[in-house]
Amino acid sequence: MNHTFYEIAMLFFAYSFLAWLAETTVATIKVKDFRNRGFASGPFCFIYGFTAVILTMFLYDLRDNLFFLFLGAASVATVVEWCAGKLLERMKQKKWWDYSGKRLNFDGYICLEYSLLWGLLGLLAVRYGNGLLVRLYHILPAFARKPAVWGLVALGLLDLSGSLMSIYHLEEKLPRLLGWNHRLQRWTFRLAARVSDRVEKRIYRSYPSVTAQIREDKEKTGEKCGFVQLFWLFFIGAFLGDVVETIFCRVTAGVWMSRSSLVWGDFSVVWGLAIALVTALLYRDRDREDRHIFWVGFFLGGAYEYICSVFTEICFGKVFWDYSAMPFNLGGRINLLYCFFWGIAAVVWVQGLYPKAARLIEFLLKKGGRALTGVCMVFMALNICVSVMALSRYDTRAHGKEAVSRWEQAMDRRFDDSRMERIYPNAIEQ
Repeated sequence: MNHTFYEIAMLFFAYSFLAWLAETTVATIKVKDFRNRGFASGPFCFIYGFTAVILTMFLYDLRDNLFFLFLGAASVATVVEWCAGKLLERMKQKKWWDYSGKRLNFDGYICLEYSLLWGLLGLLAVRYGNGLLVRLYHILPAFARKPAVWGLVALGLLDLSGSLMSIYHLEEKLPRLLGWNHRLQRWTFRLAARVSDRVEKRIYRSYPSVTAQIREDKEKTGEKCGFVQLFWLFFIGAFLGDVVETIFCRVTAGVWMSRSSLVWGDFSVVWGLAIALVTALLYRDRDREDRHIFWVGFFLGGAYEYICSVFTEICFGKVFWDYSAMPFNLGGRINLLYCFFWGIAAVVWVQGLYPKAARLIEFLLKKGGRALTGVCMVFMALNICVSVMALSRYDTRAHGKEAVSRWEQAMDRRFDDSRMERIYPNAIEQ
């Protein structure tokens, strides 16, 4: 992936704007009246920009294989759409879109028809659209490129903040911010057409399934899933995931080896994040059928593992797992068998283990666990930061770069090659 940060940011806003324009146009034609399909006040559909960036970063190595690029784009975009729908529903609202009336839909948030469309659009974006947009970006004078990007970032943050405040009825907290957001909203309406002057009215008109009444989300004791609970699920999941993988390697390969993602302690960040993510998305769905949770875990886990593989390779220049020798693999990053494992793990966790873990976490927090939570958060944040620096230095050291700065010298002293090989025995130079 050869794009710079500024090019990626430009692609994000370009695709967000183009998607807003396309969605608004299609919706307007359908109802014979203007419909602003963006979530926020400005002319942006940020979910499309986010998806385009994900596809650009993580499917770059598939750009010459049209079939797998299509499948990868369809899979990743479908997972993002499903996750976005679930997260928006968790914002004390009902569904923002509903495909229940379409054939072969899942949960009303995704359906085969749109998955195929996302695959085609993703293929066109990665194969052709990115290059065209980057060339257009470089037409700008050199002195104007970076300020233009930062201006869009500021505009996007203002847009998103004001819209969230309007949804949660927090207008009185930051009236000046909301005032700027309304100016942006009026400019957007002048750009497209006349429509309601409030974000909520526009959203309700675009998504009829959203009701004006905000649901009071009273959760049962032990079923809360706020930030603190998610952190503990991440912490516990990271530890248990490392233990499970270590035992699995011993049983299948006959050797004990470190499976940790971090330099201090036995923690697998991939597993910890997976546990936190699947809980945030599915903890209210544990009464659904097993097959529903299984297929969510199957596809979500596969996409998640693929993205993690590409991310670590891009950031650290290392391949931490390779399934090329296994049948039905995709680029050696994921394979069919482990996708089934992800589905089974989702069912076991959501319906069996999560309720017990939630009650345990709630009990610990009531017994003075707030201080322990703070200590563990600081430790984990420090552990992740040091691990990132150690892995970065491990990669640059492998390419013959001498330690210049103090942090590089410290990494060489404390995390030399022999220690890093013990912690990451499967890390292969890419």
